[in-house]
Amino acid sequence: MMDINDFIKNFAAQFDDTDASKFTSQTKFRAEIEEWDSLKTLSVIAMVDDVYNVVIKGDDIRNSNTIEDLFNIVMSRK
Repeated sequence: MMDINDFIKNFAAQFDDTDASKFTSQTKFRAEIEEWDSLKTLSVIAMVDDVYNVVIKGDDIRNSNTIEDLFNIVMSRK
C-alpha cells in the first residue's frame, strides 16, 4: 500500500533548493514552489514511473493542484 508521506518525501527529493518542510499533502506545488519548472515536471514523472511503476503524463500534473491530488491520481492507477 502506498503511503502519502512516502510519496511526499519522494516528491520533495526531486528538488535541490526547496526545503523538505515546504512539502505537505496540501502544497500547491505549481504555484507555491519557486523551483517548479518543466524539468521538475519530467523528474516527477520519472520518479512516479521508477518508484511506483505508474505512468503519469503532463496533463495529470497540470490537472493537480496539490501533492495530494497527484498522489490520488497515482493511487488510482496502481
